[in-house]
Amino acid sequence: MNAGAGRGPRYFPFIDGLRAIAIAAVFAYHLDPRWLPGGFAGVDMFFVISGFVVSASVADFDASGVRAFAARFYARRVRRILPALLFCLACTALLCVLFVPPAWLNEGSARTGLFAMFGLANFELAGSGNDYFSPRVDFNPYTHTWSLGVEEQFYLLFPLLFLPWLRGGRWRKASVAVFIVAGLASLATAAWWHAHDDQLRAFYLLPSRFWQLAVGVLLYQSFAAGWLERLSRAPRAALLLVSTLFLAAGLVATRESHAPWPDGLASVLGTAGVIAALLAAPAGNAAIRLLASRPMRYIGLLSYSLYLWHWPVIVLMRWTTGIDAPWQKLAALAVAFAMAAFSYRWIETPLRRGRWIASRKPVFVIAGGIACAILCAQAVRVVQAHGQTLSLSTVTRHRTDWYPEYAMPKPPRPGCDVALQSEPMGAGSVWTIRRTGCGANAPGPRLFVAGDSHATAYIALLRQYAMDAGVEIRVYQAPGCRFFGLELAREFRDPHCMPVLAAAMSDIGQRARAGDVLFLPSLRLARFSDQWVAFDRNAAMANNLGAPAQAARRDGIVHARPQLLPLAKRGVRVVFEAPTPLFPAPAYRCSDAFNRDNPICAGGLELPRAGLEAYRAPVLRAMRALVAGLPHATVWDPFPLLCPGANCEAVEAGKPLFFDGDHLSGYGSLRLLPDFARHMQSLHDPALVTPDRSPGSTPASAPPVRG
Repeated sequence: MNAGAGRGPRYFPFIDGLRAIAIAAVFAYHLDPRWLPGGFAGVDMFFVISGFVVSASVADFDASGVRAFAARFYARRVRRILPALLFCLACTALLCVLFVPPAWLNEGSARTGLFAMFGLANFELAGSGNDYFSPRVDFNPYTHTWSLGVEEQFYLLFPLLFLPWLRGGRWRKASVAVFIVAGLASLATAAWWHAHDDQLRAFYLLPSRFWQLAVGVLLYQSFAAGWLERLSRAPRAALLLVSTLFLAAGLVATRESHAPWPDGLASVLGTAGVIAALLAAPAGNAAIRLLASRPMRYIGLLSYSLYLWHWPVIVLMRWTTGIDAPWQKLAALAVAFAMAAFSYRWIETPLRRGRWIASRKPVFVIAGGIACAILCAQAVRVVQAHGQTLSLSTVTRHRTDWYPEYAMPKPPRPGCDVALQSEPMGAGSVWTIRRTGCGANAPGPRLFVAGDSHATAYIALLRQYAMDAGVEIRVYQAPGCRFFGLELAREFRDPHCMPVLAAAMSDIGQRARAGDVLFLPSLRLARFSDQWVAFDRNAAMANNLGAPAQAARRDGIVHARPQLLPLAKRGVRVVFEAPTPLFPAPAYRCSDAFNRDNPICAGGLELPRAGLEAYRAPVLRAMRALVAGLPHATVWDPFPLLCPGANCEAVEAGKPLFFDGDHLSGYGSLRLLPDFARHMQSLHDPALVTPDRSPGSTPASAPPVRG
């Protein structure tokens, strides 16, 4: 580095020590947030350091030509950032294809990785609807690249804003003023977004982060102008002490929902104050000696590669072996350090400092970097497209068994197919399923399906049923919104779900005719596990029998009956799906040798039938009480088919009945098709199917069960 007008050393070793503290804080937080609750504020430290270092690194640039200055600057940024980044992203993409099956939990992860190759990961994450602390983010191996996106976008603006400083004289005051004004505007943007509960943009985007990098730039300008030299010993010691306390407070107490405003102030001001105090201190200062010690400097030099690798290692272990045990955390630390050292030695350093690339014209370096990013992205897309062939996971290799959307209907003759058309419906969507190329469709009743994500798990069954019966099917689905859930009646109180339910019922009311069927599959019990966590099964069972749950079910019946009664009186056959088995572990995450010992699988993939029958009994009673008051309404119960023995199992003879802890798999969905078809027939002619119907299903002609 050149510190300005010939003043100061070209390299500040203590800066690497601060980098070491920043990466250690981030790594500790990601390994276990309890260790350092505000450790993610280490990124704030990186932003301040980057603003300072990038300013110092261009101090000897020729400022006479804007294009030449910008080209040289961007070429150096390309050499500094891209090689190690692309190497890490490509390796991570390959490992994800090998070990991580696609699911809701990692939906969008691949897009984040592709965006990261072009410095745009923060835009993808800001538009995903998942904040930095949500479960999906914990399982996205590219989440950490949001900060690189912020820095790269800052670097696009930096040459234009900093060039006046290099021209000297009054231009320097103009540059300082620009960074002050832009920094204050950025700080105001962060405060505005925070006040208006726009935490995604506040956390991920440059407009609310610019001020953190601007603080580093202004710090360098203060140093280069000689302003820090005026600090005498006592004020300098006080500044160092207060700044260290601020920095420590930021790393310990920064709140997840208050970053970068207002809690980011502590870590930013603390970092800037420490750097300012040490820049003004003599070389023998104890803090400088500590931060410039060989171990601290080495970790600081590795910090970029270590930042790149630590998060993919943690996430890939979270998907496979788990990362809860102390030995697993130590293994993650060791692997991340090994990959960082390899990347720094063989990727980052040669392409950053090698004579061959350093001697190339800047425009060729920039064009080459862009070309490499494009080629890398294309290579990753090819690998991902062949995931079913390359994957080591049985879930991905046998995707037609696991994923309902991949289980294609079997046509009765060539040319016969099923078309699915999707259209948005508020927070959900509507799918229309029709048979094509099979001759005239049946003129009989249509099937309407309305539910949460468990309705979409029936897509394999519904497409094959449309193929076999020739009926038109409309599926109204909104993840997380239970249609007449009868557990907590949350569809009647949740502002997210209420419009979806109202829009679906309005559309069904306009379209449905006498004889049509309304099928209502939804999760109506508190689950025992989600794709990322296991819940307390005993607590869920106890709560289900408690007075609040019983009152909520009565409330659900009171609200559901007036909405369904008009349809039932018009001759629409309402069919409720009875509660199906639930499991304490997600099957797709526990079906390979490399993930069966993951802590998420500890609960197992089977439970005693008697316990599950008792768990669902109150909901089943409430459902039958509701059905008793609706003409032509029935309950279809797939539970006996999904759990024929004394134990309910998520996997049947090597085939998955369930994808996770409660959603049907493709195989499980089709496993129910014959019984579902018989129940549909029984709605119009029960005499044809009564002997073969599944136990527990109630045909339309049977007397309603009360209670």
